[in-house]
Amino acid sequence: MRKNLVLLACAALLLPLSLFAQTDPWSQADEIVNNIKKVNFPDRQVSIVDFGAVANNPLELAHDAINLAILDMNQKGGGTVVVPADTFYTGPITLKSNVRLHFQDGAVLRFTTEAEYYFPAVPTRWEGVDCNNTHPLIYAYGETNIALTGKGVLDAQGAPDRWWHIQARERKSTPEKLAPRLQLLRWGEEQLPLHQRTFTPDNYMRPQFVNFYRCNTALIEDVTLLNSPFWVIHPLFCDDLIVRGVTVRNHGPNGDGCDPESCKNVLIEDCVFDTGDDCIAIKSGRNADGRKWNVPSENIVVRRCHMADGHGGIVIGSEISGGYRNLFVEDCTMDSPNLDRVVRIKTSNCRGGVIENIYVRNIEVGECREAVVRINLAYEPRENCDRSFDPIVRNVYLENINCQKSQYGIYLHGLDNVTNIDNINLKDCNFNGVTSKGNFMAGLVGSVSLDNVKINGKKLKELKAQKASK
Repeated sequence: MRKNLVLLACAALLLPLSLFAQTDPWSQADEIVNNIKKVNFPDRQVSIVDFGAVANNPLELAHDAINLAILDMNQKGGGTVVVPADTFYTGPITLKSNVRLHFQDGAVLRFTTEAEYYFPAVPTRWEGVDCNNTHPLIYAYGETNIALTGKGVLDAQGAPDRWWHIQARERKSTPEKLAPRLQLLRWGEEQLPLHQRTFTPDNYMRPQFVNFYRCNTALIEDVTLLNSPFWVIHPLFCDDLIVRGVTVRNHGPNGDGCDPESCKNVLIEDCVFDTGDDCIAIKSGRNADGRKWNVPSENIVVRRCHMADGHGGIVIGSEISGGYRNLFVEDCTMDSPNLDRVVRIKTSNCRGGVIENIYVRNIEVGECREAVVRINLAYEPRENCDRSFDPIVRNVYLENINCQKSQYGIYLHGLDNVTNIDNINLKDCNFNGVTSKGNFMAGLVGSVSLDNVKINGKKLKELKAQKASK
């Protein structure tokens, strides 16, 4: 009897510790990483040269040889297709299950900018709307156990007169034809079936660089990706993805670095992003298409990354109609006069969706141009859409974020009709060199907790609504 009482007493002492462990949100980040399924390939490899790829000849595109090598390896049960240390010119590449495309040190792959090579169109999403559009430069649909690895350089060759100039045509209508982007948004709002949302060589939009669509167990490691036509890494409806040691340099329009969309269990670590748009932007579909599939992005861990130029370092939105939950970001550095924001959530009542459980800690920022933290529920106010879907942002925890120069520290813009920003928490944050009034708040905002938060060395006790500086 006495022995049983002692055991009960010990259990009682241990109970609070176990409860504390269960309530530590960062233990969930470790669990997410540990549970991501890892790629595994048979010990079999071939070179693209064995299938007819010719180096150093812009007139001899290698994509037929590369795709044949990938298909052959897939049919044999899987393995590694090697791009040797040389320069190859290519068209679009399609990955298959159980195949790793590996780039040796010194390998360079330059993609043609001739659009006709990227047709017929394939199923994808463009700015969160389902369509059949230009074949991504590297594409996989419905595949499992795939990888891009190695120290090679992949250059999409985007430039003001190649790929990037198409942005203007995407947005410009004529009396005879609606602009492709506006046409796509209309198709989405009208919910046309996918086969009626097909672009052609005469009327198309820029492709993504890497688009894995409905794929599971994928790895992108160590490669350098340059000059993308559009978004660089765009996993779509994917589970169990690792992006590790990747360098993205892309200053073209809409040049997002890595945009997981409706993805689950994702690790992004030890990467460098230097972009013309958001560095990392988490998405889950735009408006009607996002709500139709209703697949949130969830369980994403970002750590030890560096962000230079970009509209935002860590971003959620704006194509986030399916919602988002469970983001963990830690131990990152950011620094550039051309980095607009550090942590940004952007959405609107066109989108809807619930964004919750956002944890960010240990972020060191040299400078950013606008705000260290910006949450905006009134993004793109002139968008033509059904505005009956109020978004919700809640349970945001930011700790030990230090910035040496910015216009604002905290910038919150809620809705005018309902309090849908709530439970925002900042702890041990120092925002120095803030050049405006310090913070900005408009619309309805709920609970904001400030624990040892300093603006220009002065402890911040509360946020007050005020107008933004001109």
